[in-house]
Amino acid sequence: MNTDIQQTTTISKGKPKWLRVKLPTGKKYTELRGLVDKYNLHTICTSGSCPNMGECWSEGTATFMILGNICTRSCGFCGVKTGRPETVDWEEPEKVARSIKLMNIKHAVVTSVDRDDLADGGSIIWAETIQAIRRMNPNTTLETLIPDFQGKIKNIDRIIAVKPEVVSHNMETVKRLTREVRIQAKYEQSLQVLKYLKDNGIERTKSGIMLGLGEKEEEVIKTMEDLRAIKLDIITIGQYLQPSKKHLPVKEFITPDQFQKYEKIGLEMGFRHVESGALVRSSYKAQKHLT
Repeated sequence: MNTDIQQTTTISKGKPKWLRVKLPTGKKYTELRGLVDKYNLHTICTSGSCPNMGECWSEGTATFMILGNICTRSCGFCGVKTGRPETVDWEEPEKVARSIKLMNIKHAVVTSVDRDDLADGGSIIWAETIQAIRRMNPNTTLETLIPDFQGKIKNIDRIIAVKPEVVSHNMETVKRLTREVRIQAKYEQSLQVLKYLKDNGIERTKSGIMLGLGEKEEEVIKTMEDLRAIKLDIITIGQYLQPSKKHLPVKEFITPDQFQKYEKIGLEMGFRHVESGALVRSSYKAQKHLT
């Protein structure tokens, strides 16, 4: 079947059935939702309306965003606001650590906006946040989903020094589409950041890509090969969904069979974990990636 016809037909009918999500339920979810509302805790799970929130929370995993909610970059896929960020909140590390304690989180994922306005790229707050979490929650394991820090080694070294169990940096898309999808980012630079992390003592490195932006199968496989070549351990592959009409359009809804195919290919390549599915997001089943 002609791909363009298949794409047009699929999108004209709206989201396919495999993208429908059940509302989160369960005792643990209800309990955490109550805490988040009562103490005004900020998680990406709630602010990003993540489809896996109920599943992750029930397993004791949650994702927190630091360094504000305004990004210095204007990626075509991302729903985060772009503009002049707020002043750094130096109390934020303690606030995040306290939130994790209140929620009794077993495995915390920490991410951030890009802060190209700061000389350190926000890496000092990053390191202090990890240290604060460890002090207040000594039994909580950590994954950090970091920006590229413009490839500056000094900033990346601050992350390596505090030794998160998993360090992740997303490629987001294939090489050909990087300029369009991640306007201020570079494909090779992201690969170098991940390689540097692995070469300098990070035991588990991780990255994620979105599908449905017009990439071809061979380009996806090439991206996976590039990541395995730098000994990446974990890869997540999910469906891109348009945050608003101002963002890049969805060009194709990838079928569950195709996601399964990529999972099989990834495992055969030697990735330690491959999460591949329409609803997969960067932190999906993050606690499992410690094994």
